[in-house]
Amino acid sequence: MNDSEVTLAELRAVDLFDSLDDAQLAEWVPLARAHHVEPGEVIAEQGEGPPGLQLLLEGRAQAFIVAQGQSEPVGHHVAPTWMGAIAVLTGGSLGARMQAETDCRVAVVAADDFKRLAFAQPSIHQRVMQQVAPVMSRVTEREQSRERLASLGTMAAGLAHELNNPAAAARRAAAQLNEALEVIGAALGSFVEAGVEREQAEQLIALQQQAIAHAAACTALDTLDASDAEDELLERLQALEIEEPWRLAEPLAAAGVDEPWLDRVAELAGPATGAALRWVAASLTAGRLVAELEESTERMSALVGAVKSYSYMDRGGLVEVDVHEGLETTLTVLGYKLKHTTIAVVRDYDRALPRLTVSGSELNQVWTNLLDNAIDVLGEQGTITIATRLDGNCVQIEITDDGPGIPDDVAARIFDPFFTTKDVGHGTGLGLATARRIVVDRHDGSLTFDTQPGRTTFRVRLPLAQTA
Repeated sequence: MNDSEVTLAELRAVDLFDSLDDAQLAEWVPLARAHHVEPGEVIAEQGEGPPGLQLLLEGRAQAFIVAQGQSEPVGHHVAPTWMGAIAVLTGGSLGARMQAETDCRVAVVAADDFKRLAFAQPSIHQRVMQQVAPVMSRVTEREQSRERLASLGTMAAGLAHELNNPAAAARRAAAQLNEALEVIGAALGSFVEAGVEREQAEQLIALQQQAIAHAAACTALDTLDASDAEDELLERLQALEIEEPWRLAEPLAAAGVDEPWLDRVAELAGPATGAALRWVAASLTAGRLVAELEESTERMSALVGAVKSYSYMDRGGLVEVDVHEGLETTLTVLGYKLKHTTIAVVRDYDRALPRLTVSGSELNQVWTNLLDNAIDVLGEQGTITIATRLDGNCVQIEITDDGPGIPDDVAARIFDPFFTTKDVGHGTGLGLATARRIVVDRHDGSLTFDTQPGRTTFRVRLPLAQTA
């Protein structure tokens, strides 16, 4: 027996043929051509049309999902078994790469021959069709997991970028605040050493509070006025022989103090004038730094809140949400992509819309994909318009960009699984396919689009009521 021959006994071991008698099975023998496959060799490639029915007669093969240049193992096939029949009968492409893990003996029945015999022997066709549902269920589950990870990656990247600035600002403010507090703490000792009396100290405190109150009340000076004020104060501080006067001129000028105020401090503090002015300047700086810390921590808290809202970490099953909340938190998560562009986001919201009953955070995956794609299409500039309205018993959400539009050949395949126009490593090809499944299958809605140069609109329609 040479390597191209297949015996009746080898075919009998494959469970696809369990329902056939020997006469029926004998029809397959001359159609099956066998060959040897080395370990590591690809038996069938993901995304390509199947070569026909493949029969793994000997050895062990592993299935991989290939995405973004990486292969993820998703299962094994151990001889004797069959592969590729569903893709042959449905006319689809292979959803995974099949690769030999050990030395394998693989027989192939050409697609046309397989389809002819499968329809002539209904038990074969029925056996294959029985596997469609569980196979598609496994593929869908993995697709959902992959897309969730992609959305999580987008969210993590956005959070890291958005948290970096307020976190850095908070660290910087905390370090500077510590320095300011040290100066304030040292002032008391300087006053004691200089012999500042209680009455004088009280008046110095009054001047300090006057400067702080003025700083809180005054508006920012324009650049020229601020520069002039600093220059005038710097000259007076130098005249008073204050050490490092340039460090004090800016905060004191921002507080709106003038020369008479400086002269009064010098009169009260005497030899401790430098310490008194550093004390006031440090107090002003501390107030500003506390405000910066509050702003930074509020920003971080808002981002964490947005991510929590985005992912519904503490909720499960069906929940009631304001669709605008999901859109806004998604924009927050994607804010890092918009930050260094001139892309404008226009909101045309109907705030009177009723709340929607949705399944967990799945809709946020839809908004992420649609908005992320719109941002990528526009690049550095353009406009994204988000509109919401009530249309009958459905809420309609439209996301429109004024980019170049979608070419006809791309538009025809835009919802196909694993189809992407993005560069390798920048798209899974699952985003819009997953978005459509979430909207259509999970929420009984619809996801459509229309496109032309200068305007592309993706339209999501969601019924007001959902069933568990």
